[in-house]
Formats: sequence, structure tokens, C-alpha cells
Amino acid sequence: MFTSVAGLFVVVAIVFFQVFGRYVLNSSPTWTESLALVLVLYITLIGAAVGVRDAGHIGMESLLVLVPEKIRNRIELLIHALVILFGAAMVWNGSVLGHSVASYLIPNLGLPEAVRYLPLVISGVLIISFSIEHIIALVQGKQVEPSWH
Repeated sequence: MFTSVAGLFVVVAIVFFQVFGRYVLNSSPTWTESLALVLVLYITLIGAAVGVRDAGHIGMESLLVLVPEKIRNRIELLIHALVILFGAAMVWNGSVLGHSVASYLIPNLGLPEAVRYLPLVISGVLIISFSIEHIIALVQGKQVEPSWH
């Protein structure tokens, strides 16, 4: 989460620099918009992985409290298994897409287009890891402590 927050501050600084350049210097830097768009991908997808870690995603807890604990645990295991599959799909598709555009460069940045798909892979790996952590905690009868207080 600290990485996402730091990235958000960097995006704000880049956008401020772009606005300053456009309206004060009358010469807007060409790279700022492209870099801000790439950073937003990293911020959003890493933040989504942290949301899985802290169980901040949309859930159906209101329905789960109505069922017995044994059934609730099985449903939660199923939910985490499905989230693992989603994370694996992110890793796979992000890798395929990134590889397919790796030879192209992002205009004004000179970076390969693959850097736009790298956050999918990173987030997918984190989502898988955090879901496994939740499964282990559930099997052991423990709670995962939120990383962000």
C-alpha cells in the first residue's frame, strides 16, 4: 500500500509539472502524460492486490453470517480459490500481452510497451500469494492481520 500511495504522490507531482509547464512556461513536457498513465496502472493494480490482502474487496459477508460456520469456511475457501484463478489469469494474460508488444516503444518515454502489462503480472502474483495466505489462515482458524491500519 505504501508503494501505491508513493506512486500517487509521484503522479500528482507529474501532473502538476505538466500543468505548470503548459500554463506558466507555455511549453508542456511531452513525456508527463504518458508516464502518468503508466503509473496509474501500477498504482491501481497494486492497490487492488492490497485490497485482496486486507479483504477489502466486495464480499457477501451479510449472507455468510446466516450459514453455519463449517459451511461458511467452505464457501470462503471456494471464494479464495476463485480469486487465485483470477490472479493466475491476470499473470498469464499480462505475460502474453506484454510479450506481444514488447518490441514496440511507448511514444515520448522510449520504454517498451510491455511496461504497461507488467503491473498485471505483479498484481496477479500478489493476489495469488495473498489468497494463499487467507486459505492457510482459514485452515488454521486464524485471521489475517490487515497490512494497512
